[in-house]
Amino acid sequence: MSLHLIIGDKLLSSWSLRAALALELTGAPYTEEVIKLGKPDTRERLLEHSPTGKVPLLKTTRGVIADSLAIAEYLAEQFPSESLWPSDIFSRAQARSACAQMHSGFFALRNHMPFHLGHDAALSPMPPEVKVDIERMLVLWAECRAAATEEGPYLFGRLSLADAFFAPIAVRLRTYQVKLPAIDEAYVETLYQWPAFKAWQKAGLEELNR
Repeated sequence: MSLHLIIGDKLLSSWSLRAALALELTGAPYTEEVIKLGKPDTRERLLEHSPTGKVPLLKTTRGVIADSLAIAEYLAEQFPSESLWPSDIFSRAQARSACAQMHSGFFALRNHMPFHLGHDAALSPMPPEVKVDIERMLVLWAECRAAATEEGPYLFGRLSLADAFFAPIAVRLRTYQVKLPAIDEAYVETLYQWPAFKAWQKAGLEELNR
């Protein structure tokens, strides 16, 4: 199977990070193409690959798949032996629900705390709506942990697509120096120690010097 992932800057593109981590979970080989965001020709270059004009995009032998959630579902079905979602039926439903909620919500958190791997300063003052989003996010993580049936430090015990989807949130919480309960801080650290994430972070920070 030929897989080609088209992404934005690793320093800045949270949606691209999700798709890349999902691909890493499969263990399958793939190629990667970075299209710099915010450039005069960015949209033109993206439209060469997909009418959405957005990243990430996954090129397969049958065509292009747009949107990180669709990419994740495609990979889960293409690589069933890798069990990208939790194996338990209820846990799997909860994981999908959590990813869908993140995918379509938390706008205040995302707007006021834009993704940037090199950021290192607290948001001050923090708008009330951002506090609400963060509190809801931590409740959502707790719901995931409560639904887990497997042991491990990730949201559902073992590593899954849910962790790929929440890695950019972990980056926001850490780079904006949000004080977290110990259990949530431990989860953020777990994601930061995930080898696939560490490789992305290293590459993203190297973009600062280019």
